[in-house]
Order: sequence, then structure tokens, then C-alpha cells
Amino acid sequence: MRDGLISRRGVVGLVAGAALFGVSPSGRAVSRSGGRPHLVTIPVGRGPGGVAVHSGTGVVFVANAGEQTVSVVGGGTTLATVSVGGVPSDVAIDEASGRLYVSSSASGTTSVLDGGRVTNVIASGVGSAALALDSDTYRMYVASGTAGSVGVLDLFGGSLKASLPAPGRGFSAAAIHGRTGYFASLHTASVEVLDLDGGTFTTGIPVGDGPSGLAVHHGTHTIYVANSGIHHLSVIDGRTRQQTRTILLRSEASSVAVHEPTNTVYTNGGPDGIVRIDGARGEITGELSLGINPGQVAVDQRTGAVFVTDPLHDRLHVITGF
Repeated sequence: MRDGLISRRGVVGLVAGAALFGVSPSGRAVSRSGGRPHLVTIPVGRGPGGVAVHSGTGVVFVANAGEQTVSVVGGGTTLATVSVGGVPSDVAIDEASGRLYVSSSASGTTSVLDGGRVTNVIASGVGSAALALDSDTYRMYVASGTAGSVGVLDLFGGSLKASLPAPGRGFSAAAIHGRTGYFASLHTASVEVLDLDGGTFTTGIPVGDGPSGLAVHHGTHTIYVANSGIHHLSVIDGRTRQQTRTILLRSEASSVAVHEPTNTVYTNGGPDGIVRIDGARGEITGELSLGINPGQVAVDQRTGAVFVTDPLHDRLHVITGF
């Protein structure tokens, strides 16, 4: 098969990545019964930024913004460092195929990693930054961080299908629920809503200053927005497209992740660590100090393990039992 051409049969099944690197998923689920959290710290590449985890295998991918690489982490250690040919801006994992997608704002490209190697580099538009996968149509939406545009990648063909005009001057984060896309607009303090079928932006939802992170709890269609310019997390009802509440934090937040089965929200809005929030009640239920200014946050949907990058010390923090 030629690199970059993905057959429908190739999408079926779990990643070969875990087998390739000798990592087997753990069957243990994380307990939230009040036990002491367990922390493991793993060295990765320079300036770790974006982080994504494959919940089927537990393999974690860390985009190293200080160099043109992605660290592949599993079993408590860095298994490989893969050059991606551009400074990474964001990462997104396709749970079905195990392929990793890595955007690069500087080069305007999105790289495809399959089985621990780059198999395609797709021109995805100026300032390619925030990634969101539409698993229904197998398209990747690549939001520009510097311009009002969103690239639409055809992942079967491995090419740019369209470039959609968008409001604002660039986006910092993106997520998809059903046939709707949500894009955090850093400069306009809003979340812009995209009709995926129509290919047009329909409305903007005002949030806090400097929205930098965005995540969706799909069971309730609730959108959480980490605002980097103010000490609160915005909560949006996706059905009414209104901000329904704000959750006061002790520090500005730039990243947020949701554990779908328990409706637990994690954000880096602690003064030197992360915050845990009960999504159903909209209340903070715990804080965990890491002794650092934490970077991006991700959560394993199967085990509940939380992953936090440390850009200052070039490390990944793995937290269980929190």
C-alpha cells in the first residue's frame, strides 16, 4: 500500500503500535475511592506540549515543541522518539486505527504516524494548529492558529479536501460532538460553532478571556473551556449553545480533559498542579500539586490515568488513582 493511502479495511482493529513497542494494556481500572494518587515521572523530548493517549493500548504520544519530534511512551518509559519533520503544534489519535496525527503551525502541515513511523505529510493550511477528528466521515479538521481558516483533511485519500473560512484570527483548541465542531478562539474570547455537514460556522459562544483548551463530555453534550486569561473554567451546554456556569480555579488554565465514563474533568488550573472536577455537579473535588507549572493534560478513557506534560523539565507526569 502506498504511504498516505488508507483503505477502509486498514481502519478496522486496534493499533499495532502497542505490539510494535512491546506494550500490553493493563486491565486494571483506576479507583477513585479516596486512596493516595500514584505519580510516575518520565523523561521525554525538549519542550513537551500536546499529549494524546490511545485508550486501547495505553500508549502515550507527546509532541515536543522544543524539537521536531514525538515521544512514544508506554510501560513507564519512553519507547521511541520519532522525527516528524516540523515543530509540532497539536496531536490527535485515531482510536480505531491507532494512527497519530501531528500538526505543525510553522510548516502548515499535518504528519501521519503509523506503527511508529511517519507515513504521510499532508499540506493542511497556513498556521495548522488545533486538531479534531470526525470519526463518522474519517476527516480531520485542522484549525489555523494564525488565520481565520480550518482545513478539512480526507484521511482515506491523505489529502486536503477543503479550506473553510472561519471567524476570528485563529484557534487554540478544537473538538467534535456528533455533526458539530467547536473551536476555541483565543483572540475573541469565544467558542465558534461549525456545522460539519454544511461546512459553515453558525454562531459564536462568549466564554472567558483567552480560551486555550477545550474538551467535550459526549454523554451530556457539555463543553469545558480552559481560559488562560482568567481564573475560571467555562461550562457550555452544547444543546442550547450557552455558557451555563463558570468554575472558579486558583490559577489560569490552558488545557482540559474529560474522562467520559465517570464525567470527571481535569484541568491545569491549580497554582502548581492539576484540578479534578465532578462534571455532573460542576464542583472541584480535588487538587494535586506537582510542584510545577503544568502543561497539557490528557486522560486514558479506559483506565482513568491522567497525563500531564512538564515543558520546563522535559517530562511527562503519569497520575493514577486521582
